[in-house]
Parts: sequence; C-alpha cells; structure tokens
Amino acid sequence: MGELIRIHRVRAGYTQKGAGEKLRISESLMGAVERAERIPTTELLLDSEELFEACGALKACIDFVDEEKYSPKFLDWAKLERTARVISAYETMLIPGLLQSEAYATALYRSHVPAYSEAEITRHVEARLERQSVLERPGPPRVGYVIEESVLDRALGGPGVLREQLRHLLGCMQRYNHLTVQVMPTSQHTHAGMMGPMQLMTTAEGRNLLYVESQGGGRLISKPEQVGDMFDLFGILRAQAHNPWVSAKIIEKKMGQL
Repeated sequence: MGELIRIHRVRAGYTQKGAGEKLRISESLMGAVERAERIPTTELLLDSEELFEACGALKACIDFVDEEKYSPKFLDWAKLERTARVISAYETMLIPGLLQSEAYATALYRSHVPAYSEAEITRHVEARLERQSVLERPGPPRVGYVIEESVLDRALGGPGVLREQLRHLLGCMQRYNHLTVQVMPTSQHTHAGMMGPMQLMTTAEGRNLLYVESQGGGRLISKPEQVGDMFDLFGILRAQAHNPWVSAKIIEKKMGQL
C-alpha cells in the first residue's frame, strides 16, 4: 500500500515534502507511510486519493487498512461506528475509547500483557485516536456514556496522565452538545450494570447492536432479543447514575485533587 501511494505521488509530480505540505503531514511521516512503517489513516488515504487523482485506487485501500488496525472481532464495529446514529456504553474500568487522550491511550497499551512493541503501541494508539473523528463528523451521532466513579480514580500512566485525561474529558463534555457523560457513584452499592460493561450502537440503517468485551476478546451481537434487553438495561443505568451536570462537577473535583 505504501508503494501504491508512492507510485501515485510520483505520477502526480509531487515530492514527499510537497505532498506532505498539501496533505498537512510531515515529510518524515509521508516517507514512513510509503515505506510501510506507518499505517495511513482513512483521512490520509482519502486526501491522497483527491490530491494525486488516483481514480479510486487509494480509496479502495481503506478496507485493507482497517484490517491492519483492528482485530477481526472489532473490525465490523469500528466500520459501523463511523456512520452510527447512536453510540452508548457503560464503562467499568477505563475512560471510553472515543474520549481518551493520546497519553492515556498510550499508557493503556503500554500496560498490555503480553507487552506490545513500540511499533504496535503506536499503531494501536493511532487507530484509537482516528476513531474519535466520528465526534466531529457532519451530522454526528448521539453519544452517551455511563462511567463508574472508580475509573476517574485509576491513575493509568500516573497522576499527571490522569489529570490531563480528566481535563480532556471535561473539554469534550463542554464542546460536544451531542455527548452525554454520567458518573455512576461508588456509593450506589447495587445497580443495573453489575454484570459488566457493554457497548451499544444504533446504525445508520436503524439496527441495534451490542458489543461485549472480556479477557478472551470481544463479540458483536445482533440478536434483537439480546440487544433489546441491553438497551433497556442501559436506560435503567442512566437513571441510576448522576446527571451530566453533577457528573461534570465530580470530574472537575477529582481533577483538582491530582
């Protein structure tokens, strides 16, 4: 794929530096992509397709790039997420991926067992950050999260990383009026989410889907009876959690304590 990008760049008459300036990336990153040292983002492929007038050749690579970025079990979810109408989740261990800062995501992948190589960490972090563009697309999805309060105390990467992550989280809550974040208080000793985390989605076509993760991996569920039950459960969770305004104050307070 890197060679294909290079061929179209040269055919279009651009140097790596000139192409990088047009594509708003560094010359070194352009070179790394062409040497297959870095996986191109979807945005980079689409911009290169237009700049180099590649007649669909680079756009057609997007599916292949996705297969490099995501595990087979998560691939379908990641693709559907780009056009989803509604994205929701109940998180018990981590800040939701779409709201993670780069430093927080890096710390997460550094903690993986067995350990990832530096190249693998970079690849996973870039893929996660790229997914976040869904929050800023035209006609964005409605996004709602319920997060356990203990997640806000887990200093993944150290107190400094957590402080910046909480600041980033508050910034997202203020910036995106289609995003709702609610904190489930630790004092709520029992609630509808005791069986574990869940991710929910309503697709552009109106299908409801459920994605569940465990130590052995994740799975995408589409059976209406199972998914419908989880959507009902998530509605109960939202009613049991703090409202968004109280939740924001809790996050701000915890950030100030770090």
